[in-house]
Amino acid sequence: MRENHCLKDKVILVTGAGRGIGQAMATVFAQNGAVVYANDVRPGTVEAWNESVNREGPGEVRPLYFDISSEQEAKAAVMQIKRECGRIDGLVNNAGVEFNELIGMISRSNMEKMFTVNVFGAINMLQIVSRVMSRQAEGGSIVNIASMTALRGNRGQLVYSATKGAVVSMTKSAAKELAEKNIRVNAIAPGLTNTEMMRQAQADKLQSRIANICMGRLAEPEDIAKACVFMLSDLSGYVSGQILAVDGCTIM
Repeated sequence: MRENHCLKDKVILVTGAGRGIGQAMATVFAQNGAVVYANDVRPGTVEAWNESVNREGPGEVRPLYFDISSEQEAKAAVMQIKRECGRIDGLVNNAGVEFNELIGMISRSNMEKMFTVNVFGAINMLQIVSRVMSRQAEGGSIVNIASMTALRGNRGQLVYSATKGAVVSMTKSAAKELAEKNIRVNAIAPGLTNTEMMRQAQADKLQSRIANICMGRLAEPEDIAKACVFMLSDLSGYVSGQILAVDGCTIM
């Protein structure tokens, strides 16, 4: 998508961008001309790879470390972007945590962590960034990263799917509320994606799950990133409140 530059000069904040899908998003957005603020809660993770992206251009990736579930930290980070660039055109709520536990074995601590980051953190970011966007004539675009588990469920993922179901619901409600301010809100629901976590799965179980994907392969992080490019760009200027499945046509 590098030759398209369909995000040229847009200012975009991506949460959870230290690695995996978030890193791919920040990279692809920069390749399409955006100034990308790559957030992570772990200092140093973005510097491990952003220099090479910035050398290639045409956009750039800037590290920004803060906890999305902290209202104070999130506000300070958003105001930093506003000071440096004058606006925020896009937000991708990508940061998330996942613990897979069967019913009867669900840890209260893990449940609280997932809701704190996946739901409360995402709402926190949406609320703070939308305040900035609402003062911009051009508005903005917010993309929430959900999951196919929110739409279809999955064994051992009751809590995780519940948090991503909340992301789907908040997307639809926010889209209705923010449309009058020219702010679009959509969600991407990835299927099985070839990340480090997925590669650590047992090979026999992974192959059986891939067999349920009509396209015959896992999604690559770049597949998710490219779908986000559409949602963040002017190409989707009349699209809001939608949940886009990026799952290679999975049968469950």
